[in-house]
Amino acid sequence: MSRQLLADEIIAAGRFLYGRGWSPATSSNYSARLSASEALLTVSGKHKGQLGPDDVLTTDLDGNSLEPGKKPSAETLLHTQLYQWRADIGAVLHTHSVNATVLSRATTASELVFEDYELQKAFSGIATHESQVRVPIFDNDQDIARLAAKVQPWLDQHPDCVGYLIRGHGLYTWGAKMSDALRQIEAFEFLFECELKMLALAHSQVQGARV
Repeated sequence: MSRQLLADEIIAAGRFLYGRGWSPATSSNYSARLSASEALLTVSGKHKGQLGPDDVLTTDLDGNSLEPGKKPSAETLLHTQLYQWRADIGAVLHTHSVNATVLSRATTASELVFEDYELQKAFSGIATHESQVRVPIFDNDQDIARLAAKVQPWLDQHPDCVGYLIRGHGLYTWGAKMSDALRQIEAFEFLFECELKMLALAHSQVQGARV
């Protein structure tokens, strides 16, 4: 796919994700694989609901900008890491939804495990609700290279991983195409909301039992 078409997909994704409240203001970053050695990413500090053609840039897979004067997101390495990890990944989305942020802070566990949800089948490679979807949670870190170094062992050990959370920060997920990554964002957001409501219900039942 051409650079222009990939840029259009990133811009459209930004409008959609901003409209759903999952990428407020200048938070989040999105990318698409441009070639075997290059990626197209959102420029740092841009409002994701108002992206234009000049708000994306090309980087190499080490995260270096290939367009002078354009600054890539500080989290570029977390995108290019995924493209280097699996050649079939064509798009990566990072969002900052309320549900993802709160749920990642509501537990001290190192991962979430989803099971028995029909919507799990929205994830690539999942064919039944009887499976488990494991989503690791990594502590937030402003040193992105150090954070990437913590993520990589999990990816190496779990080649079927479909996404991960950064605690108090947001979600990373990916797909062969932008449409696949967007589908997984929607599935994750549904599951996050379900889990939060289950936690609230369990808490209210405990409180009720104490009365």
